[in-house]
Amino acid sequence: MSEELLINISPMESRVAVLDNGILGEIYIERHHKLGLVGNIYLGTVVRVLPGMQAAFVDIGQSRTAFLHVNDMQREPRPVAEDKSKAATNIKKDNSDNSATLETSTDSLAVTPPVVSAQSTEVVPVSKTLIQHRLHESQRILVQVTKDQLGSKGARLTTNISLPSRYLVYLPSSDHIGISQRIDGEEERTRLKTELSSLMQTVNLKGGLIARTAAERVPVDKLEEDIYYLLQLWRTICARRQEINHHQSSELIYQELSLPLRSIRDLVHADTEKVIIDNTQVYEQVRYFAKEFVPFIYDKIVHYTAEQSLFDVHRVEDDLRDALKRRVDLKSGGYLIIDQTEAMTTIDVNTGSFVGGRSLEDTVYKTNLEATHAIARQLRLRNLGGIIILDFIDMLEQQHKDDVLESLQAQLTQDYAKTKITQVSELGLVEMTRKRTRESLGQQLCEPCSTCQGRGFVKTAETVCFEIFREIMRCARTYNSPKKFTVVAHAAVIDLLLTSESDTVADLEYLLGRVITFDVENLYTQEQYDIVLD
Repeated sequence: MSEELLINISPMESRVAVLDNGILGEIYIERHHKLGLVGNIYLGTVVRVLPGMQAAFVDIGQSRTAFLHVNDMQREPRPVAEDKSKAATNIKKDNSDNSATLETSTDSLAVTPPVVSAQSTEVVPVSKTLIQHRLHESQRILVQVTKDQLGSKGARLTTNISLPSRYLVYLPSSDHIGISQRIDGEEERTRLKTELSSLMQTVNLKGGLIARTAAERVPVDKLEEDIYYLLQLWRTICARRQEINHHQSSELIYQELSLPLRSIRDLVHADTEKVIIDNTQVYEQVRYFAKEFVPFIYDKIVHYTAEQSLFDVHRVEDDLRDALKRRVDLKSGGYLIIDQTEAMTTIDVNTGSFVGGRSLEDTVYKTNLEATHAIARQLRLRNLGGIIILDFIDMLEQQHKDDVLESLQAQLTQDYAKTKITQVSELGLVEMTRKRTRESLGQQLCEPCSTCQGRGFVKTAETVCFEIFREIMRCARTYNSPKKFTVVAHAAVIDLLLTSESDTVADLEYLLGRVITFDVENLYTQEQYDIVLD
């Protein structure tokens, strides 16, 4: 599969499109006045500790306080004592320390990890350590953003700092060496783990490392370069923290790379054939960055200078518009209906105009198989996360159900986000989750409709007419003085009152003994109206 990266830069925003065989697979958008926070490291101040939620709110200088759960904090060692009362005393004493704050000594260059000894200590999961014993209000704490602000929710934080490079992720507060699950070969996994362990001892790097997927078959000298880069970066962060004025409530310690550089670091791989950039300054920045950190892509970076928009040439703008619609048409004639709510996202599969050829079961089976490809693409393109319910068309044969699930799992292997799928339920539903770290495409580009307030529908003109009749009768009973009622409403409502409902208006005038007149207000929505008493 060939892949291309398109980087579009404008004064307002940066956009990166990932094309799979010429088809838009993913889109990343970063507004210059509203940069993403994920990956940023802050020295924040604890504003409030909530024992009932085992969480705390931390001020990191944003419009909303950020959220830190106890499960996102570092683990602590606990002495094992035969005397339970003595152990409890020791735990209380340990928790009174500022255990959530990172050790800033640039000599060790790491957060001190738990010391695990089979004889004297055991590591206690954070879930068993109460947050009120670890944090207090006004405490300064080093945190990293793991999720951007989503809707009314503040950013999500962790004290487990992680610093990514091209091939590795450095974990200062861990002592673990991990290998990406996407690297399958046992021999390669063993090689990486052995070489990383040796390199860490050579450079005296404290903490943990994770080998990213891009590290597969990468020579040891490249891994060593990455380790030295991460070592220097952590030194800089530690020094920056030492310089912070203690009177400031929050301070940005480290800011993640810009979107174009981030995309080069995280998205390019062996199948990437070309990176096309339409801005001269960013083109030079990306080339310099690629030469230092991703040299194999250096010669594939192209500067786009034509007059026609880069995204228009590759039909990205059209695909973006389609990605905001509820309905997604399939080539066979079937279609998907995608609805995103606060709690979950639902995707409904329909045969539409596809009638098949052999039998109903065969038609349903082929439609569901085709839908798995479209669903996987839409999840990536729209960046849908959280709980997702897939309503496939009911299938009778178990083999067909298994094939559809297998096809869906195969398509999701290309997804960078972590996913988990359940079996097909008795109702023909498939439940799945997809890790969410930023806003979906719809949330990023759209806002709730000002007319329907996000419901997706409005009252019919007939319903509004009946509401107006009831309101006129209520006003007539309450106020005896008015000689005339003037109804101010949307044109569609007034037209209905003067045509289909004209007899009802005449009966109401006779019953109340008052004149009813009408005025059109084009600025009103269909649900808005006023009754003026004259």
